[in-house]
Amino acid sequence: MIAGPELQSLVSEIAADMRARPDRGRVADYIPELGAVDPSYFGMAVALPDGTVAAAGDADTAFSIQSISKVFTLTLALGIAGDRLWKRVGREPSGSAFNSIVQLENEKGVPRNPFINAGAIAVTDVILSGHKPREALGEILRFMRFLSDDPSITIDKAVAESEQRTGFRNMALANYMKSFGVIENPVEFTLGVYFHHCAIAMSCRQLALAGRFLAHSGRHPGTGLSVIQAERARRINAIMLTCGHYDGSGEFAYRVGLPGKSGVGGGILAIVPGQASIAVWSPGLDAAGNSHLGRIALETFAKRSGVSIFGA
Repeated sequence: MIAGPELQSLVSEIAADMRARPDRGRVADYIPELGAVDPSYFGMAVALPDGTVAAAGDADTAFSIQSISKVFTLTLALGIAGDRLWKRVGREPSGSAFNSIVQLENEKGVPRNPFINAGAIAVTDVILSGHKPREALGEILRFMRFLSDDPSITIDKAVAESEQRTGFRNMALANYMKSFGVIENPVEFTLGVYFHHCAIAMSCRQLALAGRFLAHSGRHPGTGLSVIQAERARRINAIMLTCGHYDGSGEFAYRVGLPGKSGVGGGILAIVPGQASIAVWSPGLDAAGNSHLGRIALETFAKRSGVSIFGA
């Protein structure tokens, strides 16, 4: 992959192009706080193993990472439960909306994968077990600060409260899973932690730095410490590729060719195995709930830099 001034030039060019485009998608207005975000924002950051970051646009503006947090909660839950986790959540693409209850009913309360809402709620329940909600949430937040080497990362409480006020579909999903024993803790506790970790606010720069361990066999390249086993890091990347963009996952894999995870706040985290972690943010979403310009920016970056897990 290109590096140095050439990498910075490419990131700056893509950011300028994206800022100028009129087709920006639609913000997630079903969550009131996200509906108020200016759709003109665009940021991009590429983090290399040595901590160097090529960034442009609104790369240092914090945004609600939403479902991108599910990559990190999955990592924590695998550390807690190991492969026992897969008895409570599957690993297959859903082909349905991220908050669909239909599939859940057909599959007896076991979510199809850890990145749809039901799956992420089940993963959150694993982290919560044996903790008070505040403790579990603190563990997630400490993990994000460690990965990005930034103690300033926090939770946007206004977004979390907005989600709690309007999260009736998530409440239905959690209660339905509870009826099958997939959720073990009180539903209101699990959902409280879930809504709050989705409301973590990070910039593209912070997010790209936090994702580096997935590009480097589960190791934090800044410290050399093992975050997760290499095999599990590889499998998380695989699930990101097949399930990271809900029913738009196939299109993302086809066009970008990298593992990635989106969030309805407009962010996308993408991984170039062995090389880099990339974060983009543009609040406007496409029909599948993924950042419209974020995906286009990553497709452009992959073409022009020659990175793809499928070859040139």
